[in-house]
Amino acid sequence: MTTAVPPMGSPFPERAPNPPGTTADTTAGASAAAAGRPRWERPAHVALLLATAVLLLWNLGASGYANSFYSAAAQAGSESWKAFFFGSSDAGNSITVDKPPAALWPMALSVRLFGLGGWQILVPQALMGVGTTAVLYAAVRRHFGPAAALLSGAVFALTPVAALMFRFNNPDALLALLLTVTVYCVLRALDGAHTKWLVWAGVAVGFAFLTKTLQAFVILPPLALVYAVCAPTRLRRRLGQLLLAGAAVVVAGGWWVAIVELWPASSRPYIGGSQNNSFLELTFGYNGLGRINGNETGSVGGGGARPGGGGGGGGWGETGIDRLFSANIGGQISWLLPAALVMLVAGLVITWRARRAADSLEGMARAAFLVWGGSLLITALVFSYMQGIFHEYYTVALAPYVAALVGMGVAMLWEERGGKAAALTLSAALALTAWWSYVLLGRSTGYLPWLRWTVLVAGLLAAAGLLLGARLGRRFALGAAGLGLAAALAGPLAYCLTTVDSTRGGSIVTAGPAVSGGRGGMGGMGMRFPGGELPPGMAPQGAQQAGPQQGQQGGGPQGGPRQFPGGQGAQGGQGFPGGQGAVGGRGARGTENFAGGPGGGGGFGGLLGGTKVGKEATAALREDAGKYTWAAAAIGAQNAASYQLASGEPVMPIGGFNGSDPSPTLAQFQEYVRSGKIHYFIGEGARAGGEGQTGQGMRGGPGGGTSSAITSWIQANYRSTTVAGATFYDLTAPLNGASAPS
Repeated sequence: MTTAVPPMGSPFPERAPNPPGTTADTTAGASAAAAGRPRWERPAHVALLLATAVLLLWNLGASGYANSFYSAAAQAGSESWKAFFFGSSDAGNSITVDKPPAALWPMALSVRLFGLGGWQILVPQALMGVGTTAVLYAAVRRHFGPAAALLSGAVFALTPVAALMFRFNNPDALLALLLTVTVYCVLRALDGAHTKWLVWAGVAVGFAFLTKTLQAFVILPPLALVYAVCAPTRLRRRLGQLLLAGAAVVVAGGWWVAIVELWPASSRPYIGGSQNNSFLELTFGYNGLGRINGNETGSVGGGGARPGGGGGGGGWGETGIDRLFSANIGGQISWLLPAALVMLVAGLVITWRARRAADSLEGMARAAFLVWGGSLLITALVFSYMQGIFHEYYTVALAPYVAALVGMGVAMLWEERGGKAAALTLSAALALTAWWSYVLLGRSTGYLPWLRWTVLVAGLLAAAGLLLGARLGRRFALGAAGLGLAAALAGPLAYCLTTVDSTRGGSIVTAGPAVSGGRGGMGGMGMRFPGGELPPGMAPQGAQQAGPQQGQQGGGPQGGPRQFPGGQGAQGGQGFPGGQGAVGGRGARGTENFAGGPGGGGGFGGLLGGTKVGKEATAALREDAGKYTWAAAAIGAQNAASYQLASGEPVMPIGGFNGSDPSPTLAQFQEYVRSGKIHYFIGEGARAGGEGQTGQGMRGGPGGGTSSAITSWIQANYRSTTVAGATFYDLTAPLNGASAPS
């Protein structure tokens, strides 16, 4: 039977060998590069990058400082090169953030050059998103042509979690860029067994380690295995090249670690997130194996299995193969994840008969599917089963892999669509995507109800058109493909536009509108508060959109109340990072803000979101600030960061991110006070009907109680006053006019 689009001799016509009489390169990639570029490619490529830039830069200033925890560290790095190098939370270098500093460096340099502001901090992240799109385009274009590259770039740019995180200042943006660069370099190395490119891949992984420690190593097993099996050279050379790449990882990521570990602890900041002032402990504990097994001493959740978590995931949601499709995560990343998995299988089947080595076009295509697909599968499995801290935005690491597989797979199946199997697979993948978009759009009550039905109907019609395309001609097939592309990307586009049109801030953020059935504002903690409602200040980002707040229908998988570290559930008022409830010793039913300070941010007494700082408080911090190393000290890094960003003066975060790190000790703090290095101690605002949070809350936690001990010592020896709703203790004026007590 003859079809309108007969099966092709090679599934890669754009990358056919050079015509007779031309000089042919020995590598498959060079053959692809030698092929003439269509006239539309360059304008389309530029349009893709410009559109990505507009999406990521639009309304960027609406989020202000976004995550004030990292913004304060960027501000500190712009004031002090020592703080820049170590990633300190403050220019006084009391403690570092709980990550290595690479992600802070671009932000700190931007602030140093252009001044402190939300745009200055967030623009580098947006540019990283454009850069990731460009690298992804180059990687896919090399062996699958410009159409596949454009599709991959569009899918990536319109992934909701990517539109969120490349407009935010968490480390995940730089991590996603560096891991995409890693895959690109490995593919270049495979295309001719080039040692140089494999070494560059190792350098990228090393700097990814300095961005988010061991998460950078997750994709190394499939990359190393594919290279060891597929690189077109002898086995001994392949293994030697891999060893050189491993050495590059150690050098690129280890130089900073070596300096920090060898630097005298007394003259550098405390390593935030560790319990023994050790970056290696942080790497292999809280930021490493603890994320896998849940034993995270010093974390917000307190470490270890947490009551009410269920499903093996502790307090961070149920684990399992369907985790990435769940209510609170599915809308972030999974729109085209089923299609990517279908394309991975289809691509491997089509290229199965290619030569083992990646020294042919078909061999390089198979290697590309193995590299991108292996990276996707191993990262998805880790995310699905990790029992420690897991936030929805982590899934941005999957976005480049999903996008590449969709672009490559669709291009290959389109070229093979004259065959029944390829046409059926392409049609089924589109129908599956349309149905899944319909499901995801339906999870947000009242959110564009017309869109979900439009996507479903258009997607199913386009899927049917692709099946008939071989009989009805190329134009009909192109029309069906265009309709299908619009249907597949409409849902993610809507989520992206909702994301860029709203404010996102704090430590836990999600893309798109609020959804029903989410597991709560703590990124999957499964908390249930009295009455099923989230307390004020802890609504997840996006709650201002239509639909119920995330977590309202959530709760622990077993329906019980969520218990906080070291104590009772929220209603009882006990057990916030070591002590009494957030609201004057009361539970979450209190009438004041759950988050710290007047009008404070989200969660755990202001530990997950910043505090609203009044003008009087800012003026007080700036008064005679030059006389002190720290204008003030406060419990928890988010609280301290808010005052630091408002005043521009260093504020010591006692206990690090969540007040649980043993830094500084009581003796160290007393010495700072005696030496006149700290002006104020900032407590929580006075609460009606009870003491402020700093008075009874923040006691200890995994850090051993230093925050509580410091608080008690200050309350016993210094008089408090209320400044703009916050409790200030002047540490230069002891009670009864006595000298600074010991």
